[in-house]
Amino acid sequence: MKREYQDAGGSGGGGSSSADMGSCKDKVMAGAAGEEEDVDELLAALGYKVRSSDMADVAQKLEQLEMAMGMGGVSAPGAADDGFVSHLATDTVHYNPSDLSSWVESMLSELNAPLPPIPPAPPAARHASTSSTVTGGGGSGYFELPAAADSSSSTYALRPISLPVVATADPSAADSARDSKRMRTGGGSTSSSSSSSSSLGGGASRGSVVEAAPPATQGNAAANAPAVPVVVVDTQEAGIRLVHALLACAEAVQQENFAAAEALVKQIPTLAASQGGAMRKVAAYFGEALARRVYRFRPADSTLLDAAFADLLHAHFYESCPYLKFAHFTANQAILEAFAGCRRVHVVDFGIKQGMQWPALLQALALRPGGPPSFRLTGVGPPQPDETDALQQVGWKLAQFAHTIRVDFQYRGLVAATLADLEPFMLQPEGEADANEEPEVIAVNSVFELHRLLAQPGALEKVLGTVHAVRPRIVTVVEQEANHNSGSFLDRFTESLHYYSTMFDSLEGGSSGQAELSPPAAGGGGGGGTDQVMSEVYLGRQICNVVACEGAERTERHETLGQWRNRLGRAGFEPVHLGSNAYKQASTLLALFAGGDGYRVEEKEGCLTLGWHTRPLIATSAWRVAAA
Repeated sequence: MKREYQDAGGSGGGGSSSADMGSCKDKVMAGAAGEEEDVDELLAALGYKVRSSDMADVAQKLEQLEMAMGMGGVSAPGAADDGFVSHLATDTVHYNPSDLSSWVESMLSELNAPLPPIPPAPPAARHASTSSTVTGGGGSGYFELPAAADSSSSTYALRPISLPVVATADPSAADSARDSKRMRTGGGSTSSSSSSSSSLGGGASRGSVVEAAPPATQGNAAANAPAVPVVVVDTQEAGIRLVHALLACAEAVQQENFAAAEALVKQIPTLAASQGGAMRKVAAYFGEALARRVYRFRPADSTLLDAAFADLLHAHFYESCPYLKFAHFTANQAILEAFAGCRRVHVVDFGIKQGMQWPALLQALALRPGGPPSFRLTGVGPPQPDETDALQQVGWKLAQFAHTIRVDFQYRGLVAATLADLEPFMLQPEGEADANEEPEVIAVNSVFELHRLLAQPGALEKVLGTVHAVRPRIVTVVEQEANHNSGSFLDRFTESLHYYSTMFDSLEGGSSGQAELSPPAAGGGGGGGTDQVMSEVYLGRQICNVVACEGAERTERHETLGQWRNRLGRAGFEPVHLGSNAYKQASTLLALFAGGDGYRVEEKEGCLTLGWHTRPLIATSAWRVAAA
């Protein structure tokens, strides 16, 4: 390596002899005796004159030089050292040791020129749905999974934790911040276009990772803070891997390979965090349900509390989307047509809840030509946790409404933990009917209730037998149009994943339509925000029951319209055609609902279905006792 020394003193002198190199150190030390006393003695002994007051500045520049030398081969890691040595072996000039600071600056100026662009420090955290860049470190996602869980412990629960921090990488802003950054690479390319792709088996990441720390300035307290790793993720690739991870985990559960299922379920939160909108929410609920099944976590028995909370979620679901409105409207239309010309009518509701279905029917009967009939309603509901008579409160509200529209109204509430507890005499009129009076016409209504009976062997057959014994004029049934009662866990999981993904998509579409049509609330958020969130919880509880539960605990045993047709046919019922009038009115109802462009009403073998785009989601059917 070529070394040249220039005289900084300006006085002429004889040239130094190459044979006298061994005594160079003694000459420099002897010449320094007459200089100022504040020169650092240790550096002076090595041939460098540096004032003690300049030590901090020189040390900082040396540190920058060290880091710049380390970054010299970033674009080609294997040839980093060779490229840097060959660069120094050219015509580099090392200046007088007394001007060490200037020499370091010259080295920095040569090394900084070929540096690649460096991503800036991560900005404030953003929501995962607005960026495809997510943090690779930190929390594991939506919920923590223990190494082992005792299924007998009632205190264990999945605890929500914060989502991974999201940051963007903008190469265009790198040059301005390059000199003030202290960079360390993991040996891979720093290109921001590289994507992370975790392996389904081990979760290894292909994405580049860059750790950035604050500038190494004196007195900066943030200099000791840990580096923040940033992983650039391809959201489309992560979405495919997310679905594959969910299905692979379900397959491992079916095969009872819980070690593989545990490894897969830990990847789901990270993959889900890169998604946005409905997919992220659906994956979160399915991931939680799989985790509950893998770790065999069952919550404490809270049946009574769940009944009260389910009614609350049911009310929010009614407000946020048209599914329950469609169910109530189509069932009421079938009942209204069956009651044509009748003077005494009786409706048995297998799930009265808040009674939201019946004001519309009462009003339609009040407007009927010839005056309204005498209307009796029997509402069935579960016991309440605080032992209050919630059914009676619903009856009082309906009675007040019937009084305002001048309809003769009677109400009776039946508390039953399950519909299988009902007996035929409970649904019959009280006392003996007058021989001169017109006989009472009965209608039985069930909205999302019959599928729960499939969890108890023989329960559905008993209830249908009870209904058959009271000889109703019509039976209206509304159920989910899906097969979530398959004996194969993987088939049930796959079907439910498609079904609830479509359901969540419809919630997102409906909420966006409402946001466009209605102004924000005074608080700054949309008016339907709470309804949508609670509706997602309503559907999430169904997902958890379908995936995580088995046996009598798995009550969300949805079946298709064809399966219900077979069951009701065997119980002695025959279908009643709902007619084109109900189809037209249901379509008109959807046109009034915000975001209704994506909803579709279809007529299928005399029944009506409501779906999102091409996927039917719920179905309404009507039945009567078959002729002997």
